[in-house]
Amino acid sequence: MAASETDPRSNPPPPEEGGYLSAAELAERLEEEIDRAGRQDTPLSCLLLVVENLDELSDEHGGDLPEQMFSYLARALGRELRRFDRIGRPSSEELLLLLPGADGPRGEMVARRLMERLQAIKLEAQGTRQPLRVSMGLAAWRADVSAQELLSETRAATRGGRGEDAQPDLATATPLQSVSPPALGRPRPS
Repeated sequence: MAASETDPRSNPPPPEEGGYLSAAELAERLEEEIDRAGRQDTPLSCLLLVVENLDELSDEHGGDLPEQMFSYLARALGRELRRFDRIGRPSSEELLLLLPGADGPRGEMVARRLMERLQAIKLEAQGTRQPLRVSMGLAAWRADVSAQELLSETRAATRGGRGEDAQPDLATATPLQSVSPPALGRPRPS
């Protein structure tokens, strides 16, 4: 994989192996952040990233590619985040970013910055460079929402960005445009 580093941050990547929390570690951390947000009456947002062309890239470049790619993405995106933000992998096809202290609008600002960063990332294998097609969804936590419900809302927002029949709560969940470098926009229909 190759990427252009135009504005590397001084924040080191998180210490987790692979650059991200496992599904179990992520679930525990999400519960902790929800408890903290509830006790301190602070905002919390979750941003979900799905690589749309993961199967295509795996078929073409081998089964080890997804693990390497998600590790690389977590490290690259981790440099764009605050030290206390966390990246985890809730499933084999997703990265979830926990943004404590970020309400919906601030979470969207982070998402837009990460989309710009993703534009620089291209997969390089067998002498060719290919862009990643990525969808993102954002959901802000509310006092009556559990960790599982927040993750479901974030997934619904991501599916909404991909044109599936998801109906997220638009007051708290935002489908964000997909990135297909070099331009921002929705993926082209197949």
